[in-house]
Amino acid sequence: MKNLGNFLLLISVLFLFSTTTMSGQDDLLDILNEQEKPATDYTIATFKSTRLVSGHSVETNAKGVLQFLIGHRFGRINDGWRNLFGLDNAIIRLGFDYGITDRINIGIGRSSFEKVYDATFKWKFLRQQSGATTFPITATLVSSIYASSTEWSEPDRENFFSSRLSYHHSLLLARKFGNLLSLQLMPTVVHRNLVPVEQDDNTIFALGAGTSVRLTGSLRLNLEYYYVLPDQVTSTIGGETVKNSFSIGVDLETGGHVFQLHLTNSRGMTERYLVGETTGDWFDGDIHFGFNVSRVFTVRKPKEFKK
Repeated sequence: MKNLGNFLLLISVLFLFSTTTMSGQDDLLDILNEQEKPATDYTIATFKSTRLVSGHSVETNAKGVLQFLIGHRFGRINDGWRNLFGLDNAIIRLGFDYGITDRINIGIGRSSFEKVYDATFKWKFLRQQSGATTFPITATLVSSIYASSTEWSEPDRENFFSSRLSYHHSLLLARKFGNLLSLQLMPTVVHRNLVPVEQDDNTIFALGAGTSVRLTGSLRLNLEYYYVLPDQVTSTIGGETVKNSFSIGVDLETGGHVFQLHLTNSRGMTERYLVGETTGDWFDGDIHFGFNVSRVFTVRKPKEFKK
């Protein structure tokens, strides 16, 4: 009987040990399963800068980051050697964009071209992602208001401040294909409170498209094009008819700077002038050389950086 009791005690101990071991293995498997759940990967750096060439890209500044953007456009290359092929005739835009959040930016700027002040709101409301959840594109909404500060062309008549104002809205849809290629579509609306002649539409619709192609680790080739739907603008500007804007350029990234060098038939540096006020003809040599230089400053550090 004593041997039988010892045998039963041994069986009980082995059963308890095996049960405890199995329970521990189940817990470990649960932890491993949790760790192996796929994470969501958000696509970053679809473009090098918040500007594709002159127009906006889907990119936004991170929360607390202030971007100082300097834009230059020179005269037309076919102005000849007396004007140093356009370099004697430059305009400049100075602007600041600030990240309220990682996906919401506000900005202000002033261009010497028609002495225009502008303010911008930008919201990246969808992000391209893969992994646990997938989404094929990044979508950003950008809206701007412009106020011209030039003198009235007819000061003797009654003029209204609202006549100085115009607006632009774009929906930016972009996809990044690996590290080589990014594409962007830009349905755009421009509204002008005051137009030159009655036959002109106050509201102009256009479809933009752009791409960025990686050439080397720090060099990218960019193209930007805005197609203005026909019969919306009948007046001429300086005797020239309105054309579609086309630009080609490169991004060169060095440290905290991004230099953007480009050739374009549009002298304006915002969508307000890319759509409805581009008059240069590429085939006639009406090409402007220009560049953008951007510098970012971290105004408010994220909480994790303060620890």
